[in-house]
Amino acid sequence: MASLALLCLLFASFISRTLSTDTTVKTFIIRVDFRSKPSVFPTHYHWYTSEFTAPHRILHIYDTVFHGFSATLTADHASSLADHPSVLAVLEDRRRELHTTRSPQFLGLRNQRGLWSESDYGSDVIIGVFDTGVWPERRCFSDVNLGPVPSRWKGFCEAGVKFSAKNCNRKLVGARFFVKGHEAASRFGGPITGINETVEFRSPRDADGHGTHTASTAAGRHVFRASMEGYAFGIAKGVAPKARLAVYKVCWKNAGCFDSDILAAFDAAVTDGVDVISISIGGGDGISSPYYLDPIAIGSYGAVSRGIFVSSSAGNDGPTSMSVTNLAPWLVTVGAGTIDRNFPADVILGNGRRLSGVSLYSGEPLKGKMYPLVYPGKSGVPSASLCMENTLDPNLVKGKIVICDRGSTGGVGMILANGVSNGEGLVGDAHMLPACALGSIEGDAVKSYVSSNSNPTATIEFKGTVIGIKPAPVVASFSGRGPNGLNPEILKPDLIAPGVNILATWTDAVGPTGLDSDTRKTEFNILSGTSMACPHVSGGAALLKSAHPDWSPAAIRSAMMTTANTFDNSMKAMTDEATGKSATVYDFGAGHLNLDRAMDPGLVYDVTDNDYVSYMCGIGYGPKAIQVVTKSPVNCPLKRPLPENLNYPSIAALFPSSSTGVSTKAFIRTVTNVGQPTAVYRTKIQSPKGVTITVKPWKLVFTPAVKKRSFIVTVTADTKNLVLGDTGAAFGSISWSDGKHVVRSPVVVTQFDPL
Repeated sequence: MASLALLCLLFASFISRTLSTDTTVKTFIIRVDFRSKPSVFPTHYHWYTSEFTAPHRILHIYDTVFHGFSATLTADHASSLADHPSVLAVLEDRRRELHTTRSPQFLGLRNQRGLWSESDYGSDVIIGVFDTGVWPERRCFSDVNLGPVPSRWKGFCEAGVKFSAKNCNRKLVGARFFVKGHEAASRFGGPITGINETVEFRSPRDADGHGTHTASTAAGRHVFRASMEGYAFGIAKGVAPKARLAVYKVCWKNAGCFDSDILAAFDAAVTDGVDVISISIGGGDGISSPYYLDPIAIGSYGAVSRGIFVSSSAGNDGPTSMSVTNLAPWLVTVGAGTIDRNFPADVILGNGRRLSGVSLYSGEPLKGKMYPLVYPGKSGVPSASLCMENTLDPNLVKGKIVICDRGSTGGVGMILANGVSNGEGLVGDAHMLPACALGSIEGDAVKSYVSSNSNPTATIEFKGTVIGIKPAPVVASFSGRGPNGLNPEILKPDLIAPGVNILATWTDAVGPTGLDSDTRKTEFNILSGTSMACPHVSGGAALLKSAHPDWSPAAIRSAMMTTANTFDNSMKAMTDEATGKSATVYDFGAGHLNLDRAMDPGLVYDVTDNDYVSYMCGIGYGPKAIQVVTKSPVNCPLKRPLPENLNYPSIAALFPSSSTGVSTKAFIRTVTNVGQPTAVYRTKIQSPKGVTITVKPWKLVFTPAVKKRSFIVTVTADTKNLVLGDTGAAFGSISWSDGKHVVRSPVVVTQFDPL
């Protein structure tokens, strides 16, 4: 044994010497077949540091959702490890980005009845939030009148800069931070500098605000007299006000979030005992990796396979087609919609024309005084058009209202005009000077007025908070859109939730704008993004899990999807903010979350781990690639399964572009009765033009002894009469109803050539 230890020491020393002379060191995540560990090593750590790399190179050891480690290695060393018989995959660490009061009622939640009372507001459920940390002193994290922490909780409160174990309580049950991947990226010449300790805390404390906002959206307590500088005044509350929170700080101010740290947080959260994971993070480079190369997909599979629901954001790259992120079928992918509250402001031009926009400006109003109006973008210089810092001539803008194509300014006021890509989508921003955001049509009108007048003037009128806005919800223009660019057989996003102008708790570390020059302190802030939509679903999952402890993550997702609304509060089909036209399944998935109906969905589409494995076999992954995701070795059947037969609550029928005449596809689905033990469901079908959808059997009979029933959906497309529209797809649905419940699944029909 002594000689083995000496050999290990020499090996580690050799690796250390060879790496120290190589400057191209990066962080890699090494996926190891844990069953291959030689028995001579007491732990996996001993094996890794003896056979793979030196101890000081290792950042994280993974042993729950993932087996292996992350380490700082040269590319050559990483490549040699990829050839090791015990190594299943070597992934280069990547940087990810954050997908940056009235919304619970907008989801159908009501006091003292329905899902809130049935679930006791989620009091026995623990939500793990992966984000920028938490500001624990806020009122929404109070544990007054909460019962003891659930006994299954195994986590802890990690002390650090301005954060101690006393910052946790019966509400905020745990808080941890993960920084090794971030620090390694800065140490080895990456684009990121180390933690700037003047603006960031090396602890779970939130220096950014995003994490405090998402955590309180999911599970903040009731807080009276809440507002952001007077806007959205009222009672603030999270979706699951009594749920417990565990915060995992994986993202750092101005520095993003690294895969190696995110994976370590998944490992920790599952071991700690969370029930729901909320992750408003994704992308970073606009490319969706296969699941076996995507640590968010891998980590979330490990969580879901242990019964933990994972909610993720769809990304903010809409309204571009195929912009949705977080595509794994075990994840719930959430897009963003508006709510029935707005913060209107009007730009009044010198010619009397009034243009409608939005603003969260809370300072001294302009009181109708007209100011000269200037558009620096007339010069054709993009940086001037955006009013970027140090690009504007102070003499040009001083004392004037400046038109900017999204940016900042030094004028007396600002009109922020959308470009064509943002369309008419407007979000409120907490401006420090009088400012108003306009859609692209109104923005063009202002620019046209400036160019055609020798002495253009304007003022801005701020109207405060208006509720009861119709129509709502409207799909937010920035929300990530389908189709699923990785595996179009699975419809993504799954659904949408409130994500525009959401009031929630804020940090004391920065002002509401997040700018260094903004020294204001505010308990609340109003933000927009799929980051804000994701925790609405996380909180909703906590309520459903509390009301139905035996439901799997897939059953909870199914309940949300099959009961989602496809219409707005004016009882018309939902519209798309970017175009003003009717929104489609590619925009909103199954629809907008309605938690009151999700509590009692009638039937659910359940999915097992074996179903996900069969799906991965069906999309062509080999056993080794699948084992990277699942940990356990698998054998795919000789006859490849059809990926579209995954028991998903939506159906995507893909026909080759080359097909002519009539083509047919069949899909198998199985529903589980979670309503009255004795029930009869009949089908209702909406077929798009040129498509015939049939369901056999058309009637499903359930008894106390028969809880599951399978059926076949056949989609027949006549290419001569098929009308695919702007999106390149046609949309229909199938619904099951017993007279009380309606269990609806969207159907997408498209012609698609696989990549």
